[in-house]
Amino acid sequence: MTMTSHIHTLFDEDAIAQRVSALAEEIAEGKPQNLLVVAVLKGSFIFAADLVRAMHRASLQPEMEFMHLSSYGAGTEGSDTIRILRDVESDVNERDIILVDDILESGRTLAFARERLLNRGARSVKIAALLDKPERRKAAISADYVGFACPDKFVVGYGMDMGHAWRQLPYIGYVVAPDDGAADGNTGE
Repeated sequence: MTMTSHIHTLFDEDAIAQRVSALAEEIAEGKPQNLLVVAVLKGSFIFAADLVRAMHRASLQPEMEFMHLSSYGAGTEGSDTIRILRDVESDVNERDIILVDDILESGRTLAFARERLLNRGARSVKIAALLDKPERRKAAISADYVGFACPDKFVVGYGMDMGHAWRQLPYIGYVVAPDDGAADGNTGE
């Protein structure tokens, strides 16, 4: 990341806040029982935090857990091997689970996580993805709750990073380098 790069905004703070509130309302309409929200780390942490607060405002009382999975090699391209770096510690038996991730792209990581939670006895596992890139899908999976359709760009901000940079941004955008236009869409998930 060079200081000469800049970020083109795709979704600003207000648009994100409004969409997160709407997603919480959609989830509440489903009347989940014994709700457990599982945030897939690291990219989803800001989205998950905002979503559970919005769920509270929608009269839900979710518990929160974390799962840290890795499908990355050394670069930004995902691999077929998924490693569990941190697993859900709570009992998931007979619980409705909302699996929260920043971006649904290839779908391999979320398909793995969903199957793992169902095999452990979850009553249901629904997926809430802030961003959806269906054109990059490699697994037969879709999100139950989607924040925004995402163009085929490498996105940063609102918890998502590129080489550990820009995760803190309160909006979502893509990196534009002055000499090459927009970064390509390979985020690696």
